Amino acid sequence: MKPSIPKGTRDFSPVEMARRNYIFDTIRTVFRLYGYNPVETPALENLSTLMGKYGEEGDKLLFKILNSGEYMKNVEALDTSDINYPRLTSKISEKGLRYDLTVPFARYVVQHRNELQMPFKRYQIQPVWRADRPQKGRYREFYQCDADVVGSDSLINEIELLEMVDEMFSRLRIRVIIKLNNRKVLAGIAELIGHPDKIIDITTAIDKLDKIGLEKVNEELIERGLSAEAVERLQPILAISGTIDERLDQLETLLAPSETGTLGVKELKTVIDGVKALGLNAQLDLDVSLARGLNYYTGTIIEVKAADYQIGSISGGGRYDNLTGVFGMPGLSGVGVSFGADRIYDVLSGLDLFPAEAKATATTVLFANFGEAETALSLKLAKGLRNRGLASEVYPDSVKLKKQMSYADSSAIPFVAIIGESELAEGKVVLKNMSTGEQTQVSADVDSIINVILPKA
Repeated sequence: MKPSIPKGTRDFSPVEMARRNYIFDTIRTVFRLYGYNPVETPALENLSTLMGKYGEEGDKLLFKILNSGEYMKNVEALDTSDINYPRLTSKISEKGLRYDLTVPFARYVVQHRNELQMPFKRYQIQPVWRADRPQKGRYREFYQCDADVVGSDSLINEIELLEMVDEMFSRLRIRVIIKLNNRKVLAGIAELIGHPDKIIDITTAIDKLDKIGLEKVNEELIERGLSAEAVERLQPILAISGTIDERLDQLETLLAPSETGTLGVKELKTVIDGVKALGLNAQLDLDVSLARGLNYYTGTIIEVKAADYQIGSISGGGRYDNLTGVFGMPGLSGVGVSFGADRIYDVLSGLDLFPAEAKATATTVLFANFGEAETALSLKLAKGLRNRGLASEVYPDSVKLKKQMSYADSSAIPFVAIIGESELAEGKVVLKNMSTGEQTQVSADVDSIINVILPKA
């Protein structure tokens, strides 16, 4: 049987890993610039931690893990004959793979509350798993890169997060559109059209506006139990246009009857004005249909899309005021953003934006192998170069030079050091520049080699 991997997962070659590490290193650097510190949580969480935090659809996409040992011993015949899935799952599975990094982080904050200084700023770069249908830009195993700050209600956090998003994509040279909304605005819309009890149905439908169009959204709203009158009252809100400031003014007027909606518009204005005052390379957009489909957002909602490459969102996040409440710690507010490393990789690859230094090999010098005595000197010089911070390796086998050169070329190693019988006798080494083909003979010592590889200006 031919070996394979599960759908929606991938192997990564050395070249791909070098590029991924370029992304992770860039993200990590920017996180630290804004005062965020790293934490890690387990790949496995108790299902009691994960279930009910992502909505009904999210619960279905959780990867659940069978209990170890005789996991069927507590299952009654009734459980399987009636296909009572919730009851059956509770008896055979107590753990699941994490769906995102935010809910585990909320669990972490509550569990370690006495050790943390508030406000607490953390970043986390780890894989997550979703039992989704694999397609371009959507995988079952993928990395998220999250930054969150908890213990502060201040909208300064939102402003700085948006600045951080802008800095991140500026460094990666990806032009992006940052879309903003506020969950309170969505709640105000639900109140205004007379269906505050159906906010989830409304947000789920209008969040698809970009994908399926207004007519289909309206049909879905009717199917979800909204009256034709309510859908009609929604149209002016979805049709607002003009500059961001003009749309905010229109929204403020339309939502004036709703105290919650008015507060949402006020928060949006504060965040947008704050970002404008600092300056932004990215294009900023207000999108009243933006909901991101997650139940735990309570304030600002953020979504980032690549301007020059067709793919889903490459970053997103928002404010959550009561996520830790489900773990016994009510009243703790937080806000965060998540960067999808895998989609960012696809964008950088598709737009050919990876820099030349994001290469597979770290090796600067390969010492060719011409025999035992020559290799003994090569090993000594390679160690000396490593002590000076230059990655070096010695070809392990004494084979034809053509094969060794081919290895260096395919591995993108910039220099090959040649110590043959005559070079050994004279205390010399020949350095071949693999890009230009130029060969330079120098003394067989570390300083002489470094002067060729890293010439002084």
